[in-house]
Amino acid sequence: MKEFKLPNLNNEKSVLKTIRLKYKTLQKIEELSKQTNISVNRLINECIEFAINNLNTNDIKQDEK
Repeated sequence: MKEFKLPNLNNEKSVLKTIRLKYKTLQKIEELSKQTNISVNRLINECIEFAINNLNTNDIKQDEK
């Protein structure tokens, strides 16, 4: 029997991390995942990448020392 392996998309390393999501946000993501046939994991990763790439760092408040 062959070993089951998940495809390595873009040959990127990944890590397992537990996060909490708002229930309504997850529902929207799951629905979008079904509509687009993109895995929830991939969709969340793409959303995070988009947000980071379009982040205006001037809007982030720095802790005052």
